[in-house]
Amino acid sequence: MIRAAKETTMLAIVAAVLFLIGLIFELAGLVLGPLDPLVFITAGLLCLALQLAGVGRSRL
Repeated sequence: MIRAAKETTMLAIVAAVLFLIGLIFELAGLVLGPLDPLVFITAGLLCLALQLAGVGRSRL
C-alpha cells in the first residue's frame, strides 16, 4: 500500500524539482545552451499532465 502511494507521487515530485530548477535559472539569469527556464517549466508541466492522466499508477 505504501509503495503504491510513492509511485503515484513520483511524477509530481519530479515536476516540483523541474519547476525549482527553472525558477533558479530565471532568478539567476542563467542559460546553458538550449536549457533555459522555459525548458524546465515545459518539462514540469509535462510531468504534471502525465501525473493527472494516471501514468505510473499501480494497477493493484
